Amino acid sequence: MYTLENELLKIAVKQAGAELCAINAINNTNQFMWDANPDIWENFAPNLFPIIGALKDDTMHFEGEHFKMTKHGIIRHNTNIKLEKQSANTLAFSLLYSEETLKKYPFKFKFTIQYELIENKIAVTHTVENLDDNTLYFSVGGHPAFKCPVYKDEAYTDYYLEFDQKETSESYALNMDLGLVSDHTFPVITKDSTIPLHYDLFNEDALIFKDLKSTKVALKSNNNGTILTVDYPGFPYLGIWAKPHANYVCIEPWLGIADHENHNQDFKTKEGIQTLAAKQTFKATYTIEIDKKHLV
Repeated sequence: MYTLENELLKIAVKQAGAELCAINAINNTNQFMWDANPDIWENFAPNLFPIIGALKDDTMHFEGEHFKMTKHGIIRHNTNIKLEKQSANTLAFSLLYSEETLKKYPFKFKFTIQYELIENKIAVTHTVENLDDNTLYFSVGGHPAFKCPVYKDEAYTDYYLEFDQKETSESYALNMDLGLVSDHTFPVITKDSTIPLHYDLFNEDALIFKDLKSTKVALKSNNNGTILTVDYPGFPYLGIWAKPHANYVCIEPWLGIADHENHNQDFKTKEGIQTLAAKQTFKATYTIEIDKKHLV
């Protein structure tokens, strides 16, 4: 476990999976991350690489070969990730390709995730380096689970999500048996900027958005105003999710998406897949900003 703190916040990151596992106020007892109750969902904020969600049959096809990889890829829970850099306000962890990773993901890469603490904000930066002589195919994304409600005298239904623009958008439904994206959609938000939270919201699994105009979404309380804001410029997909009847909500910026239920499993044609030329580097950052009124 590694920590960073300043005059407002203290964060903690597990070495396994380089997973952000705590965001706590310094000057009071407020906590903003889910506690990863193992009876419900034993994760805090998995890092997703090189896939988002599931592959069809947990298998991808690449240049005539088949590779097995489980949901969300090879970073989550990985104990081979190493601390690469630590300073007063940053923690950076990395994973280098190995014989083990090449059996699942046939590319030579270096993946780095950096957490930077800037006043009341955490910047989460993903860096992918292509160490190969050929094009690298990948997806990357976040999966942070935020405590909801934050205050003991509140209910889950006192909370809502608010986008920075008015949206009209449908969610793409998951095939519940396969964990894969289907063509079925259902309306979630129409000419509005808010999604009220309630315990039945995720009965059909995650809300999956492909066409949002917004690049920010705030978790807000009817009683205590804005709790935190996730800013995700450059991430074209967004997932919103929680286990039914659990006291958290995941706000998930994605560069990629789970396989479609009818996909042919060709990794090169997977929806949302990113490409990176040989010897090039890719970066993507989202931020989590805690409203200062909850830190005094």
